[in-house]
Amino acid sequence: MGDRGTEHAAPTELEEITSRISDLTKWREIFSFHGLEVNSTTHQATPFPKQGRSSAGNGPPGAGESAGSQPPSTIPQPLLLPQGVGGCPISLDTAMRLQKLLFRNMTPLFSCEWAAAHFRFRPPHSDLAYALEAGKGGTRAILVAVQAHIISYLLFTRETECTHLERLCRVGQWEQGQALAMALAEILWAAGGGGRAVVCLITAPITMMPREGYRANSFTERIQLFEFSEKAAAQGFICDHIHCFKGEGSHGVILFLYSLLFSRTLERVQEDLGDTAPLLNISSGNITCTEAVLSLLLTGRASPRELCGSQELESGTGDGDGEAPWQRGTVGFLRWERAPVERQVSAGAGHGQRDLRQAPGLGTAQVPGKGPRAQVSPGLRTPRLPVWLCSVSGRHSVLFGTDSRLLSDWKSERIFHLYFYSGQQEQTQTAHLTIDTHSHHWEEAQREDPCSPRKGHPALEMAIRTKWAGATVSWNGTDSFF
Repeated sequence: MGDRGTEHAAPTELEEITSRISDLTKWREIFSFHGLEVNSTTHQATPFPKQGRSSAGNGPPGAGESAGSQPPSTIPQPLLLPQGVGGCPISLDTAMRLQKLLFRNMTPLFSCEWAAAHFRFRPPHSDLAYALEAGKGGTRAILVAVQAHIISYLLFTRETECTHLERLCRVGQWEQGQALAMALAEILWAAGGGGRAVVCLITAPITMMPREGYRANSFTERIQLFEFSEKAAAQGFICDHIHCFKGEGSHGVILFLYSLLFSRTLERVQEDLGDTAPLLNISSGNITCTEAVLSLLLTGRASPRELCGSQELESGTGDGDGEAPWQRGTVGFLRWERAPVERQVSAGAGHGQRDLRQAPGLGTAQVPGKGPRAQVSPGLRTPRLPVWLCSVSGRHSVLFGTDSRLLSDWKSERIFHLYFYSGQQEQTQTAHLTIDTHSHHWEEAQREDPCSPRKGHPALEMAIRTKWAGATVSWNGTDSFF
């Protein structure tokens, strides 16, 4: 009897194993069809790694990765969350609206550069421990804007015994993750009008079938939306899942951009834009952020006019959603670009012929077909804290001071210190600048022809003078590089 039972049990177990292998083969074919990879490693919903542990997205490239880890552009593994956490899977209609808002139509997809972009810090406990690697691609604007909020948190919010630049240099791996989480939550909360935040994570397998007119990208279809009505809850959730934004292959920058749009709501973002212009520009295969994205990162509203102090905004007569567009935020904005200026050509040229030359522009830029761009609004030039996102000749960087009283006490603005981080890999130390607003050297230099070859002031100095007109800038022995 016992032997006969054993004979029946063995085939049953064998059939079960065969069935499971068959199921595995079937799912591998499905994953392969959607461009996914099967990996035995699964990310768990865990809080920050303890100090000293290796974590993806920290240290030199390849640190903490196994030999068989996926390249950055592949799709990350879904996040496994315990029951009861909540969240709502993205619908096909919502995914289509999202793609149309980003690209105007639903054909383009994110480039490999965008897919690989995530929030990666410089080595901890170093001169640039606070700094994100921003690179030179189209995601740079988002990374540098988040960098400005990270600096604001580390310098003026976080409780620590360190002072001045020590607050930025003496940052470990755990503090890096915490600073990133606080910065992301702060930006999302502002986009939600101070009453909500939505966090997007890749958590679920693809459950919807794309329809005609929609081009799947294998990760937007796997988004899960988590909405929070309390800021502390949003901060805690992002802290617990910060690896979803800073890990290799996490698509961290895209996930944050999605979170930003859903926090504002797609409807209000479209209202902010006011026309059919997309949020992202595509030119020669490069995808870059428009000023609407910068405005959303800095003011919580996706309206380019928030950055430009137009006559209506300056006088307070412009319409809006009940908030003063020029109100002072935590992080400011400075912009300077060389504006083409029409000048009469020298003798010998035909009558009425004009020469288009590059001349210094004070916080303005000539927009083809639209005339000069207005100056940045006063509220962004003078934020509550001395931290600015800078757009200098189209390149984004961060300028900041360590004295919280700088913009609230006029005596502090006579001679003071600012620090500069370009986001570029070549920079190994924070640049130290001394600003003198009572020097007369600049007044003498202004008497020269603006197009004179002697007028060789670095673009960053020109951006600083959009805030402190007539100031002189000393690089304290460092060669000006921006």
